[in-house]
Amino acid sequence: MPKPRAQSCCYDCAPCSEGEISNTTDSENCIRCPYNEWPNEKKNQCIAKIEDFLSYTNDTIPVVFSAISVFLLLITVMILGVFIYYWDTPIVRANNRNLSFLLLVSIKLSFLSVFLFLGRPVDITCMLRIITFGITFSIAVSSLLAKTIMVCVAFKATKPGSSWRKWVGVKLSNSVVLICSSIQIIICMTWLAISPPFQELDLHTYPGTIIIQCNEGSAIGFYSVIGYMGLLAAVSFVLAFLARTLPDSFNEAKYITFSMLLFCSVWITMIPAYLSTKGKNTVCVEIFAILTSSAGLLGCVFLPKCYTILFNPQINTRSHLLGNKSS
Repeated sequence: MPKPRAQSCCYDCAPCSEGEISNTTDSENCIRCPYNEWPNEKKNQCIAKIEDFLSYTNDTIPVVFSAISVFLLLITVMILGVFIYYWDTPIVRANNRNLSFLLLVSIKLSFLSVFLFLGRPVDITCMLRIITFGITFSIAVSSLLAKTIMVCVAFKATKPGSSWRKWVGVKLSNSVVLICSSIQIIICMTWLAISPPFQELDLHTYPGTIIIQCNEGSAIGFYSVIGYMGLLAAVSFVLAFLARTLPDSFNEAKYITFSMLLFCSVWITMIPAYLSTKGKNTVCVEIFAILTSSAGLLGCVFLPKCYTILFNPQINTRSHLLGNKSS
């Protein structure tokens, strides 16, 4: 730039401002780089900005998450195989085996949904991410809610002359799952119709870096999905906590209580972490919450049953079931 109070031929060299270069000696003006490029160290050439997302080629985190997800998926498939093999045993039948299979399938889908969060996000994966995880978790929590309701109804129906006996059966449990899941599906479809998620390029958070991320499109839609899922979990937790002491040979209400406590704890702590991070760190928070809560449901609800089926088969008999009920 020209020196003040000096001849017009006298200049001071001033560096170009952020995002600009000068590749000509004694140039009076700087050239701004395109939106996807950034000056090099000498500020004489524009170079491509670094793209920030969970890449399989540049990061080890996606590989770790993929390995954990596949491992938990295999465990879920093995548990599902155990339940199919012991289909007619009392412990499988006593806790509504149809709901157990539905819960296992939804947990398996939640582990598979992790792969939608890995790699370069595009519009379609952005839409499928939240929708898939929201619906699968709603089906899982609805199944646990239906299981808890059936425990309460079955206990009340054992009393002589009880009017609750007409509610014992698969119709009530199927209706609970269908209604609760349908509400979440309606919320998700409304969100997609009004303001769906899309790919977003964040050029301003970190200089020289393009954060490729998913924009929720509608914050109301996102928090409606999370809030409804939290409501289902809270109701299921309260009912399971109240039903945990009911006398039943295979009363799983106490296991549902622990699983819902873990589930709610994970997602409550996830929200502030989600809001305080950017880019791929936000995606890591989401994946961690999905894996932890799904593994919590799998471990708390099904591992005690598998232990009884495989290592304590003398309890898994009709005589033991009837003996406990009569006592």
